[in-house]
Parts: sequence; structure tokens; C-alpha cells
Amino acid sequence: MDMRCMAVGLLLASTAVLAQQPKHGAGQSNPLGHSEQVVEEGRKLFNDNCTVCHGMAGTEGERGPALAAGSKHTRQSDQDIFDAVEDGIPGTGMAPVALGTTDTWKVVAYVRDLRATAYDAVVQGDPAKGEQIFWGKGQCGQCHMIHGRGAILGPDLSNIGGEQTLKHLHDSLTKASLQISRGFQPVEVVTKDGQRISGIAKNEDNFSVQLLDSQDHLKCFTSDELREMIHKKQSLMPSNYDKTLTPTELQDVLAFLSRQSTQAKDERR
Repeated sequence: MDMRCMAVGLLLASTAVLAQQPKHGAGQSNPLGHSEQVVEEGRKLFNDNCTVCHGMAGTEGERGPALAAGSKHTRQSDQDIFDAVEDGIPGTGMAPVALGTTDTWKVVAYVRDLRATAYDAVVQGDPAKGEQIFWGKGQCGQCHMIHGRGAILGPDLSNIGGEQTLKHLHDSLTKASLQISRGFQPVEVVTKDGQRISGIAKNEDNFSVQLLDSQDHLKCFTSDELREMIHKKQSLMPSNYDKTLTPTELQDVLAFLSRQSTQAKDERR
């Protein structure tokens, strides 16, 4: 078996393996830190040594699991991940590999970055300028709310940086979503007297629908009041901010959104 492909097989085969104590204890953090340079060097090491089994960018490979997901079956701390690379994981296909201490810590930084929420990641850009764009040029506050400010047509973003990865935030701004979350389905209803009203279906069943319009007014209709209800296939969320904003402005917005976290609020107390 090619030992190189097992360099970062961090998912455990069972909770019994998870329960084993790491060799060095779980307390030590990465002595190299998690700077952009260290993460990038770790990415190159990962791609050179680990993608025979694991997929590129931490995705699932032919013989190795995905590493980006932070499930209960993954090792979480820096030291636990280091031990898995250096010592292997008993009872699994993950064998120890000698990358050297420094390079192993670089791979640890990369794996942690794969799992990091946007709040944990190193995000380039100016959050203060991003905030101005969010409420101004970007017009994001017409649908979204942050800490009580804004509208409720779209999801509340007060903790978005602590919930989503940086890639998810970027894709949300630049790629059309193929899946619409429950409670945010765009619809258009036609009443029996011919009125057309568009909005978001907040609650819907066979007998009625609650529709939130663009002025945040909740309108309720029973099925016998409607002639037609049309479910739109595309989310109301714009997906062309990479065209309506400059690259610098888009990066500033990402920096602002990445700072939106309940963890940040707790740290300020």
C-alpha cells in the first residue's frame, strides 16, 4: 500500500477509535500558526502526498474520506490531527507517514483551514468598507438583517460568518443557487379578483399560504381566495455580485460577512 496516500486520513472508522487518547495529548496548538502562507504550503504538501487516496481540496477520494466536514467522527484539535498524520489511526487504513514535524504541522494548518468557518479563516479585505457596501451599493439590507438592522425577506446574517465557510459565502454572492431553503421560496399568487402579488412563501399547506412581500408585510390567503399560485424556480438572491461590484469591493463584503458571528460578540464582552 502506498503510504503517501494515507498522510491525512483523519476520519475515524468508529467512535471507539475516536475515544482513543492521542499520543501527545490534545492541548498543543499548531506552533506554526494558521497564516495564509502556512496554509498554502500545507495545501501543496497535501496535494503532493495525499491525493492518491483523498480528493483534491480535501474532498472524498477513491480510498480516502473527505476531510473538510467537521463531523463527530473527525479529529478536531491541532494535536489530534498531527498525531493522526504522524502515527496513523489504529483500526483504520490510515498508516503513519514521515513527513517531518514542520511539514506535518503545515498539513494540519491546511486541514483546519478546510474545516474553518469564514470567521476562523484568514480573509483579505476591509470589513469597514464591506459594511458600507453591504448597506449601500450592494443593497443587501433590503432583504437581510444583521443584529436587528435590515429586512426579513432573506435569512438573518447575524451569525453567517460563524455558520458558513468562506467558499460558501463567495458562492452565495456569485453563483445561482440550485436549492431554495424552506421559508424562502419565491412565489406569485393571483387572487380570484385578478390581483398579482409576489413575495416569499413563509408557510404553506394545501389550504392556505402566508406570503411575505417586499415591504415585509405578511399576507395570508386561503386556497379558495386564489386563482393561481406560481412557485418560482430561482431564488431572489442576486448571484452576480462579481459583476456589479469590483473585485476589491466583493472582497471587502466577504471580509465584513466573515466577521458576523456570535463568537465575535462574545469576545467583545
